[in-house]
Amino acid sequence: MTQQMVLFMARRMLITGLMVVGPLLLAGLVVGLTVAVFQAVTSIREMTLTMIPKILAVVGVLLWLLPWMLKVVVSYTTNVLQWMRFYGA
Repeated sequence: MTQQMVLFMARRMLITGLMVVGPLLLAGLVVGLTVAVFQAVTSIREMTLTMIPKILAVVGVLLWLLPWMLKVVVSYTTNVLQWMRFYGA
């Protein structure tokens, strides 16, 4: 396996990881900012008001996108195994 192939596989790994985790992080960010603005406007300083909506949003997005996430990860794994077989790693 050449150095270019290792770099290509590492790049694909990072892209796949960002594709899978990105929607979860984005949902947490949007809900967190919304709750922070709400807390700033109403002067409420409650920690559970911050964490529980974020957790629910991330779990909801995870359940909604889980089939797609599994498809992306399985596709990446299949490609890696095919590359290893083809290039004799």
